[in-house]
Amino acid sequence: VQLQAFGGGLVQPGACLRLSCVASGRPFGSYAWGWFRQAPGKDREFVATITWRAGKKTYADSIQGRFTISRDSATNTVYLQMNNLKPEDTAIYYCAADQGKKTHYTPDHHRRYDYWGQGTQVTVSS
Repeated sequence: VQLQAFGGGLVQPGACLRLSCVASGRPFGSYAWGWFRQAPGKDREFVATITWRAGKKTYADSIQGRFTISRDSATNTVYLQMNNLKPEDTAIYYCAADQGKKTHYTPDHHRRYDYWGQGTQVTVSS
């Protein structure tokens, strides 16, 4: 399983970006996907997660109402639409895949996830 994230960039406050994460390798029918982010000097932070089959979505409070996670089963791609970006959203954004085997961790815990993409930088600055 390999994940590749892209779509980051430098934008002004209030702008939008859409991140994409493409998976290759084993079938993903039973997995969930997540987005996390890590700002300089801070711990990795949960952003959003979506279950692969049912499409159930969960969001961090900090981005609720501004970000939307979605997936395309046909292309094994998960998206993170980010609207009304703020300087505090600046971070490296990582996508991750959950095999459903570490259920002792909650979906917002990074240890639940088995595979990680390389990260894509999002910088929000005027």
